[in-house]
Amino acid sequence: MLTVNQLSKSYGLDPLFESVNFSINDGERIGLVGPNGCGKTTLLRIIAGHETANSGVVMRTPSDLRAGYLAQGLSFEPADTLSSFIARIEGDQTALSDRLEALAVALAADSAHTDPALQHEFDAVLARLSLAGESAGRAPGVLAALGLAGLPPDLPVAALSGGQKTRLALAGVLLGGPQLLLLDEPTNHLDLEMLTWLEDWLAGFNGAVLLVSHDRAFLDRTTTAILDMDPLTRSVRRYEGNYSAYLDQKLAERDRQYQAFKDQQAEIEHLTKSAARVRSRAKFHKGGKADAENTDGFAVGYFANRSKETIQRAKHLEARIERLLTDDRIERPGRSWQMKLEFGDTPASGRDVLVLEDLAVGYGDNVLLSDLNLTVRFGQRVTVVGPNGAGKTSLLRTIAGSIPPLAGRVRLGSNVRLGYMTQEQESLDGTLNPLETVRAILGQNETELRAFLSYFLFRGEDVFTPVASLSYGERSRLMLAGLAAQGCNFLLLDEPINHLDIPSRARFEQALANFEGTVLAVVHDRYFIAGFATHILEVNSGRLSIF
Repeated sequence: MLTVNQLSKSYGLDPLFESVNFSINDGERIGLVGPNGCGKTTLLRIIAGHETANSGVVMRTPSDLRAGYLAQGLSFEPADTLSSFIARIEGDQTALSDRLEALAVALAADSAHTDPALQHEFDAVLARLSLAGESAGRAPGVLAALGLAGLPPDLPVAALSGGQKTRLALAGVLLGGPQLLLLDEPTNHLDLEMLTWLEDWLAGFNGAVLLVSHDRAFLDRTTTAILDMDPLTRSVRRYEGNYSAYLDQKLAERDRQYQAFKDQQAEIEHLTKSAARVRSRAKFHKGGKADAENTDGFAVGYFANRSKETIQRAKHLEARIERLLTDDRIERPGRSWQMKLEFGDTPASGRDVLVLEDLAVGYGDNVLLSDLNLTVRFGQRVTVVGPNGAGKTSLLRTIAGSIPPLAGRVRLGSNVRLGYMTQEQESLDGTLNPLETVRAILGQNETELRAFLSYFLFRGEDVFTPVASLSYGERSRLMLAGLAAQGCNFLLLDEPINHLDIPSRARFEQALANFEGTVLAVVHDRYFIAGFATHILEVNSGRLSIF
């Protein structure tokens, strides 16, 4: 269905990936994983035809294979409404038919085929017209399946939530009747209900799927194989099975390589010592005391010959060492691209860290949550879940004091030091760089600040990049650095891992496991919830339910 052969992409002198080869067959669901910046989105864009490679080819079988591409950065026209967006995707059959008729007349007149562009446009319009006929009437069913049927057709797309925009973009892809789906972070902004729907839908999809996702539970439940993009080798390797199977294979490979590395290092040490001993014997025979006192001609000749043999043996040993250090060298397994996140000593707080008393949350006359009564105790890890727009972020903002309660009150316990990581990252000062940001908290010298920032993967000149120029993932890391520096004992985290890749998510979870304080986190990553939460707080229909 799809074959990628010797694909390479560079920006300037910096290669992103080189000689990438893989194929996708009908019915396969392939997950594409790797750290941020290794080229996953670029690879999908090249396959979709939105970007060109420096070398290599992408072949589709058949050549008119329909591919649907869901980009990570959702793109809509500024004036789009639900109905105008769907109409543009479906295509105007009357206008397409008129254009096709005009092209047919032009082709008939061009009997010598002097204008190859005419035939190309004719084929493209014919394909769009055929697709428009197939998708006609399907929009209501697709919108209903994605939970968008109840929205007014004239609603501006700009008024939709992030999750609703993701679902609308996905609806546009599905209306095209794709045989191959290319999905770049399709789970972004989807709540648990829609994640489950998408997993079930993909399980019944008749075509093939290539998807990029940092949601490990989603990858586990949808994929039949994993493509691993390695930024060190700039290559792609395929592993059969879902994400968990891939992880098991990677860890086993790393263990085997580390054992082979240790065995080789032991052999090199042994050979080096042997070579040194042999050479020392050669020197003894050649010019040592025994040789000087020996006046027997035969003995002198005998020891001279033995000296040559000994030196030759030493050279063979050294040649073997050289091969082990060059051609036969086994590299020590490199550390995965990951974030080292460590929270310092956490000051103890009172047993009751957070108390909500008859709390109402909202804006003006818009009450999102009401009659909330809750006590969060020291050491608890509470995950807040619920559908998009239910009021999860507003609840955290109210607890943090960013917006006032509409009724009731929020009470923090004694000696509680609260740290709040916002979803939109608006607490960062865009005019500062990472070095200046943490200096305002720690007040240390530049060497100490650089060492601290290196734990969060800000190294070299990265520490001088203005915050406004950082990616969302880099800003997330900087906000985490700030929380660690402040010594907080109660963390409010609003989608803290939304922009982190899988290795960084895993490291973040490890750090929180060692964090001795209390955490209240809004998160949709089910791997995170399963391994982290002691309590789950569901926000739905204006109420809280704790489990």
